[in-house]
Amino acid sequence: MSILVDASTRVLVQGLTGSQGRFHALRNRDYGTNVVAGVTPGKGGTDVEGIPVFDTVEQAVAATGADASLVFVPARAAAAAVIEAGEAGIALVVCITEGIPLHDEARAYAHLVRNCPGTRLLGPNCPGVISPGKANLGITPGSIAMAGGPVGVVSRSGTLTYQALHELTRNGVGQTTCVGIGGDPVPGTGFIDCLRLFQADPETRAVIMIGEIGGADEEAAAEFIRDEMDKPVVAYVAGVTAPPGRRMGHAGAIVSGGKGGAAAKIAALEEAGADVVLDPTELGSRMAEVLA
Repeated sequence: MSILVDASTRVLVQGLTGSQGRFHALRNRDYGTNVVAGVTPGKGGTDVEGIPVFDTVEQAVAATGADASLVFVPARAAAAAVIEAGEAGIALVVCITEGIPLHDEARAYAHLVRNCPGTRLLGPNCPGVISPGKANLGITPGSIAMAGGPVGVVSRSGTLTYQALHELTRNGVGQTTCVGIGGDPVPGTGFIDCLRLFQADPETRAVIMIGEIGGADEEAAAEFIRDEMDKPVVAYVAGVTAPPGRRMGHAGAIVSGGKGGAAAKIAALEEAGADVVLDPTELGSRMAEVLA
C-alpha cells in the first residue's frame, strides 16, 4: 500500500485549461497517474487532449468519480477552489498554488476542518505527492524518483524534496511515497500527519524528514518520533545560517522572538533519536547506511 495516492486514485485538475495546469496534468498522466477530469468555470464540455473539462468540481465528481484534486488555480481564487473541492467530497486536495494570502489560507483550512472532515488538504505552496511507479500529483519530476521502497519522504522545502529523491535514487534506495507539505504558515497537512501515516505503512521501513527554520513544527515532530515511532528517521534542517527576523524563501521560513531557529530544531530531533545530517547531499548515503 502507499500513503495518500496510488494507481487507483482518480484525479481531477482545477485550472486544467491554464498553462501550468495543462502542462503538469499531461505530465502526470504520462507518468501513469489516473487523470480523469479538469475543472475550469465556463469551459465545461471541452477537453484537453482527451481529458474532459467541467464547469464545477461537483459535476466532475458526479461524472468521473474523482477522489483527488490538483489545484493550479491563481492565488486570488485558490482558497475558493480548495473549499469547492472539499464541499464536493474530494478526499485529497493538493494545492500547488503559491502566494495565497495568509487570511485566505486560514479561512479555507478552517472551513475544511469544520465542514469537510473527510477531506485532507496538502499544501498550499507545495510540490505535491508522488508514489513512485504508481501516481504523481503535483510538480515533482518523476524521473528522479525510484519505485520499490522502502523509504518515505516528508519535506517542507520543495527544492530539498527533489534533492532527497535524487540522493536516495542515486544511492539505489527506492521510495514508497514522497510528500512535499509546503512551507506556508497554514499547511493543511503537517509533519506529524505524514509521520503517522508512514509509521502505519507496512511498506515504509524508514523515513527522511526535511525541515527548515520558522515555527515549531519540527520540535513537535521530534516529540512524535520519540513517543510514537519505531522506524528510523534521517533528518535535515535547512537554514542554519539564516539571520533572525528575515524571511528566507517563503512566508513560513522566518526566525522571530528567539524561536524557530535551526539549532533548536536539530537538537530536538537528535534528542528524539533521529539521525540528523548537516548536508542535504548526505541524505541518500546516510539512509543507505541506516537500512544496511
